[in-house]
Amino acid sequence: MTTTAEVADFVQSVSYDELSDEAVTELEKRVLDSVGIAIGALGAEPVDIVAETVFEVEEDGPCQLWGRDGAASPPQAAMHNTALTRYLDYMDSFLAPGETPHPSDNIASVVACGELVDATGRELLEGIGVAYEVQGELAWNAPVRDRGFDHVTHTVISAACGAGKVLGLDREQLRNAIGIAGTAHNALRVTRTGGINEWKGVASANAARNAVYACLLARNGMEGPTNLFEGQKGWNQIIARTDFEVNLDPGCGHVFDTMTKRYVAETYAQSAVEGIVELAAEFEIDPDDVEAIHLETFHGAKLIIGGGEGSRYEVETKAQADHSLPYMLAAALVDRELTSAQYDPDRIQRDDVQRLLRVVDVEENDAFTKRFEDGEMPAAIQVVLDDGTTFDVEKDAFQGHPTQPMTWDRIEAKYERLAAQRYDDERVRNIAAVVETLRDRDVGDLVSLLD
Repeated sequence: MTTTAEVADFVQSVSYDELSDEAVTELEKRVLDSVGIAIGALGAEPVDIVAETVFEVEEDGPCQLWGRDGAASPPQAAMHNTALTRYLDYMDSFLAPGETPHPSDNIASVVACGELVDATGRELLEGIGVAYEVQGELAWNAPVRDRGFDHVTHTVISAACGAGKVLGLDREQLRNAIGIAGTAHNALRVTRTGGINEWKGVASANAARNAVYACLLARNGMEGPTNLFEGQKGWNQIIARTDFEVNLDPGCGHVFDTMTKRYVAETYAQSAVEGIVELAAEFEIDPDDVEAIHLETFHGAKLIIGGGEGSRYEVETKAQADHSLPYMLAAALVDRELTSAQYDPDRIQRDDVQRLLRVVDVEENDAFTKRFEDGEMPAAIQVVLDDGTTFDVEKDAFQGHPTQPMTWDRIEAKYERLAAQRYDDERVRNIAAVVETLRDRDVGDLVSLLD
């Protein structure tokens, strides 16, 4: 049985010197990816609401609000900056059979706490590695989706572990912080069922804020339930409903199991979107000629974005669009791409995509579910034209999947496209240079460029 002390001991055991060069590079890639996504999200209404709220409750603090002329306390900065990294739905994902969380949701918490203690880049990488490893092990061994809880129920624990690491909490402080975070903040799955709303893209930011606050409380002496997992009526009994075991790796190898998104789309849509873009481009398919689009996919995709948890054909907002396979496939076929532009309200409402999404049929394939559980992300697409002509493609993964990881150059190109929306060329280059050598920098070198 996993115990709270076991998790705390793992957090303390992680050392930069024991991380492989490959793991360090992957962690730095995740930081650059997240910074680019955060910059790209500036100006979106929900993250502006978060910023407005932060400024209402605080006027200043030690932590930079990314992309803003302002600073805040570590919890509020974690809330704001995580909202940026998460909102576009362009973040990374850990692919476990029963749960797909987003480990990059932890990064802003670690950075905020790093600012508080003037952390080195190596200390940041330790904390981020800890969070990725804890989130991956919880997702793999104790999925909560089918129990009615949202995956950010894991995030509040993993973020507390990463933040606690960079803050230098001792063993008992870590047990208290993990206990406070994991007891008080268990989020409901209703966030992502039925009619999708904007909280979907902000829920992990709330978890990040709560994780950091729990760590600060523990740092100042607050006691929490140090038997969070194993205790009577604890996390194992009530949330996981099983005495699960984790195998936490001090080398933080789960970063290698984390995919990077090629398209602005829900995780499980990536292979299908890549496939339909390839079909549309290769055969120059005219959307007006399309009679039907058939997709065979695995259980999780059908459940979450294919209609298993509510209709995905009524699409009016970004939050609904990026969790609708019919919309994403229709938009990708028409536009030959899927970026933030495809989630503009005017684009969503246009007749071409609204007509086309209604001819998309999503079917669950048991064999594909088994392939997904074995590490693939399969999708089979058939496009049928009015004259009976058909075009078919089958994918087992996509560029960015752990079997086809993005190189540094691809990550940097994605980052540059997003960062150029706000910063000049020199600032864009300087941020990338700092992140690429984060192991030899400190937190101030990074956040000083994110105003």
